[in-house]
Amino acid sequence: MSSTKSKASAIVDSTAETVKETHETAAKGFEKTLSTMKEGMEKATKGFETSQVKMKESMEKAVKTAEEMMSFSQGNMEAFVKASQIFTTGMQDISKHLAASTKHSSEEYVAFTKSLMGVKSVKEAVDLQSGFAKASVEKAVAETSKITDASVKLAEQAIAPITARLTLAVEKFGKIA
Repeated sequence: MSSTKSKASAIVDSTAETVKETHETAAKGFEKTLSTMKEGMEKATKGFETSQVKMKESMEKAVKTAEEMMSFSQGNMEAFVKASQIFTTGMQDISKHLAASTKHSSEEYVAFTKSLMGVKSVKEAVDLQSGFAKASVEKAVAETSKITDASVKLAEQAIAPITARLTLAVEKFGKIA
């Protein structure tokens, strides 16, 4: 019996040892799992914090870009308004010049007509009319030249604010590309 007892005792001891080893292995596994979970949580937290920082930086850049675009657009609108004002003022000046020229031409025509009524011969009428026609053509050419020059100058002045904005756009946005 003693041999049965010693076998039973050995089995109990062996089982206890197995249970102890299993318990230690389970405890080590649990500790390792817990440690891995903690590391994972720390990594996730760091990743989340990094994402938040990057998102905040991206939002700040987006807001800054939107503000710059709004400011640039406002500058464009101001340049357009200034160009429109220059053009309108210039057209008013050209219109005034045309009106004055037309008035002066009408007055000259009336004076010519009065002169023509007072002629005593056909030759005098032809000479008077030829002189008037020549003077009228010369004045028309001179006036056309003045109007053309004024129109070209006006176009250059009116386009200047818009050209300046285009130059600024190329300088500012040419860096980005």
